[in-house]
Amino acid sequence: MSKRAAGGRKGSVAEILLELHLRELGLPFEREKRFSELRKWRLDFYLPEQAIGIEVDGGVWSGGRHTRGKGFEADCIKANHAIMAGIRLLRFSATQVKRGIAKAFISSQLGQKGREG
Repeated sequence: MSKRAAGGRKGSVAEILLELHLRELGLPFEREKRFSELRKWRLDFYLPEQAIGIEVDGGVWSGGRHTRGKGFEADCIKANHAIMAGIRLLRFSATQVKRGIAKAFISSQLGQKGREG
């Protein structure tokens, strides 16, 4: 299920929530950051000051794309290319975003405001 995120962009409920969390933490970010012109891959979020990409994986418990063979292998290739391009990559399930686990982890690791997360 997609909804329009801030700025008119589409995103899942979890992506919209993570966008709000990153704003609350005071972290500058880009949405749908393209990191490969060859494959036209995009990261859900990119934190330019830290060179960190964040991916939100939905359908983890319902047999969605990220947990089925072909989708999982494609995600591995994409992640490896991002890492080799110098991007540290964080991956969270939609449930982890909704429960605040992603926000708490990001806050604790980056030492930003909102540490009570």
